[in-house]
Order: sequence, then C-alpha cells, then structure tokens
Amino acid sequence: MLQILHNNRCGKSRNCLAILESKKLEFEIINYLTTPPTEATLKSVLKKLGIPPIDLVRQKEKLWIDTFKGKTLSEEEIINIMITNPILIERPLLITETSAIIARDEAKIHNFLQ
Repeated sequence: MLQILHNNRCGKSRNCLAILESKKLEFEIINYLTTPPTEATLKSVLKKLGIPPIDLVRQKEKLWIDTFKGKTLSEEEIINIMITNPILIERPLLITETSAIIARDEAKIHNFLQ
C-alpha cells in the first residue's frame, strides 16, 4: 500500500496529500512526527530511495545546524539522529513496497504515481 510520511504544518506535504486525494488513491498517512519510523523502516526507505542517510536530513533545520552540522557522523549515527529527532527527516515521503521518493516536486509526484 502507498504510504505518505506527512507533516500537516508543511506546505509541500499538504500539497502532496492533496494530489493523492485528487487521484482518489488508497494510501496510508503516517504522521512521522508523532509516529517516527523505526530503524528498520528508515533503512528500508533509504534503500528504496537509493540515497545515503545524510541526503534525507533536513540540513537547514535549526536543530541540525545547532547540534549536528560540521560533526563527523557515521551513517548509523545519522539514522539514529533522524529516529530520535524526526523533524530532521525530509518530507513528504511517498513509499510503496518497492520504491520511494522525496515528494517535494509536483511533477515528480505525478510521475511516481503513474
């Protein structure tokens, strides 16, 4: 089943959700701020995205800048930081059984859903 990792306070996330609703697709909304992904889930999403953990971090987020920027961190440490601080996870994410995208671009969302 299609899932969206969603933050209702994020305009890009709300836009992605609106696209899903307009297409009348069946999907699950996961508010990742209240239900953070597990380590296994996050690793699975990273594998589907085909990116290293640092590329899923919201590096302009104040928490990242104040606490982690400039530090040498392993991939495992970055994953644990995102689990502990889910606000640092890039959003929204669209996830299927076999693939995932960071769904910030409308055209990318439409292509993914075809």
